[in-house]
Amino acid sequence: MIEVRPRTGYGLVLILIIGTYVLALLVRERWQLAVLLVVQTITVWQALRVSRARSGMRYAAAAVFLCAVVVAALNLLMSQDTPLIGWTFLAASALYLLAPFSIVRHLGTHRGVDRQTLLGALAAYLLIGMAFGFAYQCLAAIQPGPLFGDNGDPSMSDSLFFSFVTMTTTGYGDLVPAADPARTIAVLEALTGSLFLVTAVAKVVENWRPRNWNGGGAARTEDE
Repeated sequence: MIEVRPRTGYGLVLILIIGTYVLALLVRERWQLAVLLVVQTITVWQALRVSRARSGMRYAAAAVFLCAVVVAALNLLMSQDTPLIGWTFLAASALYLLAPFSIVRHLGTHRGVDRQTLLGALAAYLLIGMAFGFAYQCLAAIQPGPLFGDNGDPSMSDSLFFSFVTMTTTGYGDLVPAADPARTIAVLEALTGSLFLVTAVAKVVENWRPRNWNGGGAARTEDE
């Protein structure tokens, strides 16, 4: 039975991820954070749909979204100093950690490497990086001391920047967590990013074949 894959499936997911990244950088007010959660949910739901997620994964995403809506609504009604904004970022982080599991499982069923496989792997990688970025923003909102010591608490752009620098193990050193649990999460993210890249490269090497690879080999064998 031939597997039919949507041509624009992971391409649309990637566009939505980039859109949420830009939107996250623009968040200044609490109501904008609520809008961001809605867009994130659409992104995650599309990722789960394209990756043919199991019903349990979809129910989990729906449960997280409902919790996020409640927290976001309470956050809008309470004072500016409420720690609920941190839990809103935690819900966003949980949403973005659900989808990569489903995407990686789906990509593992592909027998070859095509454009959708590469787009799906890139989408999962970006989702993981953004999930950790929202986790750092959550810690900055709920922990008593500044997340980055003398550099203070990060903005949303700083959190995302630090997340991707950590996940790619670049390590510029301009932003450094002052204490746990941020340090532990940073180590976990670096390990996750490295493991993901190794797994993704292994998948590509295992299944990738240049055009006419087998045909060329067969022709040479016959000529000999």
